[in-house]
Amino acid sequence: MKLSSMNYLFKQGVRNIWTNRIMSVASFCILLVSLLMIGFTLVFVANINQFISGVENKNEVVIFLEEGIEDADISAMENTLKYTENVESVTFYSKEEALEGMKADMENADELFGYIGDDNPLPDAFRIRIADISQISGTLMEINRMKGIDTIKSPTDFINIMTNLKHFVGIVSLVILCALVLASLVIISNASRASVDIRKREITIMKFVGATNTFIKVPFFVEGMLIGVLAGVIASVCTYFGYVELVKMLSQDTTILSILSVNGFIPVGNIIWKLSLGYIAAGAFISAVGTVLSTRKYLKV
Repeated sequence: MKLSSMNYLFKQGVRNIWTNRIMSVASFCILLVSLLMIGFTLVFVANINQFISGVENKNEVVIFLEEGIEDADISAMENTLKYTENVESVTFYSKEEALEGMKADMENADELFGYIGDDNPLPDAFRIRIADISQISGTLMEINRMKGIDTIKSPTDFINIMTNLKHFVGIVSLVILCALVLASLVIISNASRASVDIRKREITIMKFVGATNTFIKVPFFVEGMLIGVLAGVIASVCTYFGYVELVKMLSQDTTILSILSVNGFIPVGNIIWKLSLGYIAAGAFISAVGTVLSTRKYLKV
């Protein structure tokens, strides 16, 4: 097809948006709402996963050592822990450091610990971080075989709850997203079909005077693509300002976030560009293809 013909068909597609502006606005609104529903669901799921991951990162295990353990044994144990599979980091805290830390966190510590004198009842300890918390049980079983360990303190039950919660959120999110995508495709397809149906007479006349299928389809493709791109751009703007205001409102009370020690919401700059590209690409593709496919039954003349 010649460049001049393509230019004519493109202009025809742009003109059709204005000529059929009522259906164009209807298609635009339906597509915009569908994109926003899917987009905000993705943002919600991403933030939930970040909160859960933030809690999961508090996966510290404390290993209390037996009283009277030798320094050489402590060094050997530290080396063994560092090379233990699924152990991310190892930090040794002597009983003296533990006592000083406890004094710093308590009021009237000098008076309280004055009754103890020079005796330090606290044990030496290692604090380790687990790389994969889903494998924490096996890792702790391996560590527990080491000599010189008195007790091990780990949030195993809490970690299991968070792991199960993450799996549950992942499955539920996938089901919701699939349902939203399917519902959106059906709604957008019906809107595209309705937009084309009101111009079936125009398509039939063009077919009878000898217009090729491509000549007829291209303006509809351009029309659908432009509506989809515009819907994607507006959806991006709505998501940006809506997300910023929502985060600002929810961040006013950070009590729960502080208790859980999570990092807070995902910064809007980290997600808006990817989401915008997704909006525009999905909007243009779904609208253009849906509009073109709706013309097929009127091309069989």
